[in-house]
Amino acid sequence: MTTGAAPGPPALRVSRIALGCGNFGGIGSAPEFFGAGLTEDQALELMDAAWQAGITHFDTADAYGGGRSEQAIGRWIASRGVRPRLTTKTYNPMRAGADHGLKPERIARQLRASLDRLGVGQVDLYLAHEFDPDVPVPESLGAFDAALADGLIGAYGVSNFDAPQLAAALAAGMPRAVQNSYSLLDRRDQTEVLPLCAERQVAYLAFSPLAGGWLTGKYRRGEAYPAGSRMTQRPGGYARYNDDAVFDSLDALADEAASRGVSMAGLAFAWVLHRCDGAVSGPNRAAQLDPVLEAMHIDLTNEDVERIGGFFP
Repeated sequence: MTTGAAPGPPALRVSRIALGCGNFGGIGSAPEFFGAGLTEDQALELMDAAWQAGITHFDTADAYGGGRSEQAIGRWIASRGVRPRLTTKTYNPMRAGADHGLKPERIARQLRASLDRLGVGQVDLYLAHEFDPDVPVPESLGAFDAALADGLIGAYGVSNFDAPQLAAALAAGMPRAVQNSYSLLDRRDQTEVLPLCAERQVAYLAFSPLAGGWLTGKYRRGEAYPAGSRMTQRPGGYARYNDDAVFDSLDALADEAASRGVSMAGLAFAWVLHRCDGAVSGPNRAAQLDPVLEAMHIDLTNEDVERIGGFFP
């Protein structure tokens, strides 16, 4: 495609699958759940299983578990003697009432602390975890550029940015990746963000590719949510999926998966991999890696992808 824009850097090499570590010592970045989620020993076991399955990129954030996620990864690296590719992020507070945002001095401070917890000298990809409306984008990206020049990060990008926010970041610096929510149930980025990424050679990485478990078949029409599931802990934006139209779509996905002899989750994950450069999977136990690995071997044509996408409103 000819756009008239100056050519950017070559596309960033990304892993097709990254292990999401948001449940290590917490449930995401929510301070009220710090100390919940997986224990450090459970996290170590899950990282072992992922590594043995060939998943060698771990995705975390400074505020996941209030730093506990990075600490667990650092302990795993030190005790196993191997070095995964690493993504971490900053924006959210490390404890209730602490500072947050993308001020340059905070970015520099948080990055140093992340490197210390991880026990490494560099992370492969460093992301702004949210857009900060209170700090000019060039100031924030200047801090990322400084970290890049100092060799503390291999590349930087953004997360939870919409198309205008991503465009502003591209005008101010060189973000190489965007990590946003994307799944059969959340396709907001198809209209603007994905085309912008293709035009500017920005890697698109999907998180929540299974929509908080909704695309696994675990939630049933008219039934109570399973104990310990996302919907019983931190439902967030997923509550809107408790709708008859969504359940109709899930029934169609289940029929399609059955006709192919694969799981619903594997098929839904394969659909995301067909549309994106990579995806982050955040399981709670090793068995939940199975559909992710299954997805790597599900071949979908462009026509399949369009048809399956048509199951969902």
